Amino acid sequence: MKACLFLFLSVLAAPALAGEAISGRFNADPSPHVFNGKVYLYATDDASNSGTYWDSTSWRLYTSDDLKTWRDDGSFLDVSVFKWARPDAKAWAPEAAFRNGKYYFYAPVGGDKIGVAVADKPAGPYRDARSDALIDKARDANAGDEPIDPQVLIDDDGQAYLTFGTRVPKIVRLSTDMTSLAGPIENLVIKDFPADDPKKKYGEAPFLHKRNGLYYFSFSTGWPGQIVYATSKTPMGPYTYRGVIFDYLKISTNHQAIITFKGKTYFFYHDNLLPGGGDHKRSIAVEELHYNADGAIRQIVAK
Repeated sequence: MKACLFLFLSVLAAPALAGEAISGRFNADPSPHVFNGKVYLYATDDASNSGTYWDSTSWRLYTSDDLKTWRDDGSFLDVSVFKWARPDAKAWAPEAAFRNGKYYFYAPVGGDKIGVAVADKPAGPYRDARSDALIDKARDANAGDEPIDPQVLIDDDGQAYLTFGTRVPKIVRLSTDMTSLAGPIENLVIKDFPADDPKKKYGEAPFLHKRNGLYYFSFSTGWPGQIVYATSKTPMGPYTYRGVIFDYLKISTNHQAIITFKGKTYFFYHDNLLPGGGDHKRSIAVEELHYNADGAIRQIVAK
């Protein structure tokens, strides 16, 4: 009985306050989703990398009913589920989506491909939904230098969009099966970057969400980078630069996600928050996000 109690307590993190790590285990690249009234947070597992590179080979899952207390549900998927992946493939920033009664997991592997796995439950077990990659740099026109950082928006009309990529943001429509493309990969155009700030440009971490009929495209400006955003009245753009959401961090990467949960909007990110942390040993945290009356996002200042 004592052993079982210890195991149960070990997977529950202390309540995470704003700006504090959700777990005592290193994790990064948050992909939070509300499924069945509960938050499922899919993440890169920095605790299992070498500490000198982002070379973990599995993804980790955390769950919460209130965004304060988090349960570590462990390593639920490894790159080996994709038999077509290279032997040295790494598990980088993930994404998930729900449709057709199934859960879909979008996984960048090896830096040049994005796979998609499918499951009947949010925590899996997941299986490869295809026999090859959904996005393949060597196969697909305009896949870009690095088809990584996938993110999915399912619009109100049912059309799903996948954004991804570094240095030049990409966007493509997904078929209703969520495992195939429904059109060509296009560049997502961002206009009106500040002319007096050459650092304001797209780097990585694309994230698309919709509020009151307006599409918000947030992203990191580079390495290191700020999280900034642009808006459009159509999902494919073009988008107009609007401003900064989150400032530079002391680590080399900045990666965000935004969800609405129980009537409030939340901003997830990673930072150096635990002892021994740094560029390759990051920790996920969450802050509430607010909008002004005109729809502009207020800049978040980390606690």
